[in-house]
Amino acid sequence: MITTRLHRRTLLRAAGSAALLAGLPTAARDAAAQQQGLALGPAAPFSYEALVARAQALAAQPYQPPYKPAPDIVRAIDYDAHGQIRFKTDLAPFADGSGAYPASFFHLGRYFGDSVQMYLVGGGSAREILYQPGYFDMPADSPARRLPADSGFAGFRLQEWRGRDDWRTQDWVAFLGASYFRAIGALGQYGLSARGVAVDVFAPGKPEEFPIFTQFFIAEAPDPAQPAVVCAVLDGPSISGAYRFTLHRAEGVVMEVEASLFLRKPVFRLGLTPLTSMFWYGEYGRGRTLDWRPEVHDSDGLAIWTADGERVWRPLNNPRAITVSSFAGENPRGFGLLQRDRNFDHYLDGVFYDRRPSLWVEPLQPFGRGAIQLVEIPTDDEIHDNIVAFWVPEGDAAAADRHDLKYRLHWLADEPYPDQDIARTIATRIGRGGEPGKPRPPGIYKIAAEFDNPAVMRRIPYGVFPEVVATASRGTIQRPFSEPVPNGNVWRAAFDLAVDGGDPVELRMFLRLDGKPLTETWLYQLDPEPPPA
Repeated sequence: MITTRLHRRTLLRAAGSAALLAGLPTAARDAAAQQQGLALGPAAPFSYEALVARAQALAAQPYQPPYKPAPDIVRAIDYDAHGQIRFKTDLAPFADGSGAYPASFFHLGRYFGDSVQMYLVGGGSAREILYQPGYFDMPADSPARRLPADSGFAGFRLQEWRGRDDWRTQDWVAFLGASYFRAIGALGQYGLSARGVAVDVFAPGKPEEFPIFTQFFIAEAPDPAQPAVVCAVLDGPSISGAYRFTLHRAEGVVMEVEASLFLRKPVFRLGLTPLTSMFWYGEYGRGRTLDWRPEVHDSDGLAIWTADGERVWRPLNNPRAITVSSFAGENPRGFGLLQRDRNFDHYLDGVFYDRRPSLWVEPLQPFGRGAIQLVEIPTDDEIHDNIVAFWVPEGDAAAADRHDLKYRLHWLADEPYPDQDIARTIATRIGRGGEPGKPRPPGIYKIAAEFDNPAVMRRIPYGVFPEVVATASRGTIQRPFSEPVPNGNVWRAAFDLAVDGGDPVELRMFLRLDGKPLTETWLYQLDPEPPPA
């Protein structure tokens, strides 16, 4: 059995690295070296351009699934067992001072069963890090000890600058599972994730496809003032691609991403620059009585900056059924899943949801025509990522199509380019509507949003109440009004919505004064209570 696995692994490596190893002399291919106690493969010429050419060649070939060593044993490495397996940081590349950010590696486990190749890059060449079980500390009875010797890694992370006393225990970026990766924000916490690509999320009659990063090429950052550079190969049944990540560790993390994607087969919904998060419940909507905490979410809204300068805020939902919302346009200036609520008392949880990063996508070359799409999936717990947002280009995604992308990801506390001349949404509130002091009739909802920006709101003359501009896709808007919230900065816009039936209602609202918007545009998809049977 082990001989068969080794043979298959050898074939996969040969197929996966042919472009990089071609032309090397036999002696170089057979050479081995040690760096920091790691076994390294032979040096091979490396460039990002060659990686792009390799991804394009992959797309012209039938898809080969990744190597999955000993699946039964890997499944036995559950969440708890995986958490007890630790890479030995003494062996971390660049821990000897050759680079600023030591790299450590994740072991395979039940939720990360695909074997991923790791390479170190320097001087125009790359050398594979050859997996050995001895790189990891693990309990004597760990199922991982029964894995074959060629099992490989699941992913990697970059530790903090080695000049910090805590670098062995603190990391700032991680790539693990399919094409997922994440980084800490300005408040020092992990939260939501990004992906290389999203393929057929909630496509009619088709399961979602999860392409994976099959190879990573990690280059040293000479000092903490310089970015780390990581390249990757992505492959899946319908698509292949090459990526270059330039990673800046500053206030939070900023990444420049360059990617070339090649379609092997047609795709119904091609999601580029995808972001993935969790929203169980907030101060509004379904789920507020399911748990003792006031709110549970990694992100609370989708923010969009359109080409014509409009700022849009769409609070997230935990819907009754999967929903897809589409915001069509051309060349957006940016969008992101944000965590705006930074009040610990609104969560009361030691996992610090109030510190989770916001993640903003900034195009570095125009996206063209298409739509930002938001997919919201029902969830009954915080352990499930149920929110996905991405850019979908206009037109069909056909076999042999190529997409070249350049964009920047900002992992920060807030969006990187706020508009100082408008107020932003800080809360959404929904309850029973109707006239005060009278019975509350069914089918009428009170909708309210609160906006904050002291510099803007102080321009409102005393005794003047800004106009509430509100529309609904169905139903009737009643009794719109605005009022200051008694803290000196915040204004509330509210209205009643009278609506029949259980179909969703698309709402839109902002505050206006002297013909000009005071606030960003608040959007919401209301899911009315279904009528009684």
